Amino acid sequence: MKNQSSVTVFILVGLSSFPEHQMFLFVVFTFIYMAALAGNLLIVLTITTSSRLHTPMHILLINLSLINLLSISVSIPKMLHNLLEHRKTIAFLGCIAQIYLFTWTLVSEVLVLAAMAFDRYLAICHPLHYTIIMRKEVCVGLIAGIWIVGVANSAVHTGFVLQLSFCDWNIINHFFCELPPVLKLSCSDASLNETLAFLADAVFGMGSCVVTLMSYYFILRTILKIRSTEGKRKAFSTCSSHLIVVSLYYSTAIYTYIHPSSAYSPDRDKVIAVLYSVITPTLNPIIYSLRNNEVKEALRKLISRFGLFQRQ
Repeated sequence: MKNQSSVTVFILVGLSSFPEHQMFLFVVFTFIYMAALAGNLLIVLTITTSSRLHTPMHILLINLSLINLLSISVSIPKMLHNLLEHRKTIAFLGCIAQIYLFTWTLVSEVLVLAAMAFDRYLAICHPLHYTIIMRKEVCVGLIAGIWIVGVANSAVHTGFVLQLSFCDWNIINHFFCELPPVLKLSCSDASLNETLAFLADAVFGMGSCVVTLMSYYFILRTILKIRSTEGKRKAFSTCSSHLIVVSLYYSTAIYTYIHPSSAYSPDRDKVIAVLYSVITPTLNPIIYSLRNNEVKEALRKLISRFGLFQRQ
């Protein structure tokens, strides 16, 4: 079906429609956005400038930070702009761009998290084979495949959205253009789009979640066999931060895209969307830098190099 939309702009309700909340939300999300940008950029700079961190795990971490930078920059700047405006609009093509870019980062992130879990499984459960399996060309091919799959999946969903018609109702009860709430506005049949979103979530979201959980199951079994208390502590420290991020991200993102349309609740889903689209990209660099001694040491050296911190 050819797009016959009469809608040229959408209105984003945002997190709150009360005028007295707008400035408070602006300040809070400006701080969160700046913290996410600074944290993820620091992770990228720290790893790229430290040759000791040029390992598969840290290369995957760079890609996670790049995805987080893109993800949070898709939604927050426009939301901050709208918080200061009386009419919270976004152009039709701007909305389509947000859907494309956010869907791209969403799938890419779940795949990167699964790859990081599998990398830890190999490093802890099969240390003698780790360097053979996770050699440079395999790592590069894995990362390239993740980005390609993310781009292709997003292109399919966005292409089908462009086939829908949007008539008179143009109010999106969300703080950015995400696929589920936009599909609700279509005046044409969006059942195919909803089915594709469900299948993508089942294949990429739940598939990645299974890989991650299975990886940690075998990691836990291996850790419990370690006799040394110090060895157990180091192994748990390596994986605990990753598991915290994975649990938060998978549970909220999978719920949003897999629950039936009859259970759609805009206010509840907006709060859940904040967790995986805003909070997780902000927490990632904090958790990984504070729980990883190698990253902390490289970060100190980087800051010292720029004269911002003198080591005692």
